[in-house]
Amino acid sequence: MNKVIAINSNSNRIYYSATILALLIWSTSFIATKAAYTTFPPLTLGLSRFMIASVVLGIVLLIRKEFVKIKPKDLAIIAFSGVLGITLYFSMENIGVSLTTASNAALIVASYPAITSLLELMIYKVKLSKYKIIGIALAMIGVYFLTSVGGSSNGKNELIGNLILIGTGFAWAFYTFMTRKVVDKYPPVTLSFYQTVAGSIFFIPLALIEKDSWQAPTTGSFMLLVYLGVFCSVIAFLLYNYGLIKLSPSSSVSLMNLVPIFGVLFSVLLLQETISWRQIIGGLVVILGVLLSAHQPSSK
Repeated sequence: MNKVIAINSNSNRIYYSATILALLIWSTSFIATKAAYTTFPPLTLGLSRFMIASVVLGIVLLIRKEFVKIKPKDLAIIAFSGVLGITLYFSMENIGVSLTTASNAALIVASYPAITSLLELMIYKVKLSKYKIIGIALAMIGVYFLTSVGGSSNGKNELIGNLILIGTGFAWAFYTFMTRKVVDKYPPVTLSFYQTVAGSIFFIPLALIEKDSWQAPTTGSFMLLVYLGVFCSVIAFLLYNYGLIKLSPSSSVSLMNLVPIFGVLFSVLLLQETISWRQIIGGLVVILGVLLSAHQPSSK
């Protein structure tokens, strides 16, 4: 009996490790994006990242033989969700990160689940528990702390970047709503492949706006691009899905709160960003709000 418990414990540890590794990779995406701007403009970086991701996902599908024909009625939904979750989301995120700090970006992104819950209440009239209502309120207060910057020129740019990142949360929410309509019909990798391809196609005209700023990448910025395209856009996704085989949704949501913590830590260690008390207070309030909004009261 003890041997069986030990085996199950070791097995669960593997799934937890896979999930935490995925979150570690995701938390470095803000730092990698910020550092890649030495030669890549924001929209061009987004296009290049997801072109690489499309190729890698296509190879994964070939290896796993998971190509599934998409029904015509679902194709428009998948394409539109790709535009929301890839083109719109990452064009706004990349521009926002270029104007603010990587640590601010990591903390603001932590509020996105609360933003989604708020939109569910407004659009779908979803009944929210008292925990969710308090959590959403706290997350919004935390975001206010994060967006309260000084009056300097750099502060104004940071404020614009923060506001763009908050708007990105609404794009993420609508992407989630659209994806829910088809997520049970197709394998995850297949769905992600079609969304990524659609998002990459619509990224092309946006990237062409920056053609006057194009330049040859350095070895360092090119490696960061490959890291964003392969690790942050594909490998982390596959690791996270692997963890979901055994982890409950509540456990996964709780672990997601490691992303802003790791993100801030890496921004300090790798980019030498300084963290203010405003960011610490705002980030803690956001994380507390998201934890409350994700709370599932036990049924009796």
